[in-house]
Amino acid sequence: MDNSAPPEPQSLTERPQWRALGAHCREIERLHLRELFAADPSRGERLVAESAGLYLDYSKNRITDETLRLLRSLAEACSIRERIDAMFRGEKINATEQRAVLHVALRAPPGERIVVDGRNVVPEVHAVLDRMSAFSDRVRGGEWTGHSGRRIRNIVNIGIGGSDLGPV
Repeated sequence: MDNSAPPEPQSLTERPQWRALGAHCREIERLHLRELFAADPSRGERLVAESAGLYLDYSKNRITDETLRLLRSLAEACSIRERIDAMFRGEKINATEQRAVLHVALRAPPGERIVVDGRNVVPEVHAVLDRMSAFSDRVRGGEWTGHSGRRIRNIVNIGIGGSDLGPV
């Protein structure tokens, strides 16, 4: 099985769907939310999503049904569903580093399986998360101190998403 993402036929901003979305944006940029709610009284109920305890109300954004249609068209043209599925399968979709992105593994419950290069990475990710938790507990509890022997009060963590853990 080839674990590489499908080749990108053209960049996002070169696609006709992107240009159509940009033109649409320019058309509606002066629309006021009052106008949108007046034209569609059910907007407040219709343009919401709720799942897993998260409530998202996007009715108070300058979007229309046409905006949503154009966004879906762009997502389909970019094969977003296939790309999301590839990410969850652990395929190597990070083209720069030629490796899988493990953002989903960071949020996976311990019993989940995400296979990368033939091995389930979830136990390894949870081992790293456990070490991070133990480190945090020792710092917060004052067991680990700075070079002066005083408690560590401030930590600067520089990292970007799943890349902060490095290759697991």
